[in-house]
Amino acid sequence: MGHLSGRVALVTGVSRRQGIGYATASRLAALGADLFVQHHVAHDEAQPWGADSIGEVIAGIDGRVEHLGLDLTEPDAPEQLVAAAVEAYGRVDVLVCNHALSGSDGPLGELDAAMLDRHYAVNTRSSILLTQAFARQHDGAPGGRVVFMTSGQNLGPMPNEVAYAASKGALVGIMPTLSHHLIRRGITINAVNPGPTETGYANEQTLEWVRERMPLGRWGQPDDAARLVSWLCTDDAEWITGQVINSEGGFR
Repeated sequence: MGHLSGRVALVTGVSRRQGIGYATASRLAALGADLFVQHHVAHDEAQPWGADSIGEVIAGIDGRVEHLGLDLTEPDAPEQLVAAAVEAYGRVDVLVCNHALSGSDGPLGELDAAMLDRHYAVNTRSSILLTQAFARQHDGAPGGRVVFMTSGQNLGPMPNEVAYAASKGALVGIMPTLSHHLIRRGITINAVNPGPTETGYANEQTLEWVRERMPLGRWGQPDDAARLVSWLCTDDAEWITGQVINSEGGFR
């Protein structure tokens, strides 16, 4: 019996085997959780790294895995996603908001309202609405967990990624307020900053720039973040809430 046996985890952004979402879902499954995962293949297909076969992604995760393709820019999508997971399993105990909009940003001087709104809709609004829908169906049983993903926007600049940094940084700012709302309902909420993680998006110049700033001379791997995220979902982490935890391997 694993630490999460008998519990149901909803993980978003599980669409590529090289991604943090896939590594997190695999870790949670190994701990005994049943899974419901969200993916949006069209986003990855539009990026230089491309998309994987969803069938192969799902088949690579042990245990029972239900899934739904959904565009989280749609206002009703968070409610629909949680409802689908509840329909499949009867409840959801763990929510991991791993999804993000990336690859369509720019520096100050190139921004427009549509660019900012798209990033806010995916990275901020949908995460908060997912948390609301999750909390609404949660019955107060022990083990309620929410985990957001940030990218270190509060630690230093992210040149040429103003919209992304603003929308992800909002998750850092809302953490104390959401934790206050959730804790008496038996739900903890935390955020993980995985630092530079090799998920296939970086060019060789960026890869080398980061390696030089890593004490161990390597990028983070998806499983580095997944180990922390999955631990936060266990009972061992029940006294931790409202925190943003940096897992960057000494990146400087």
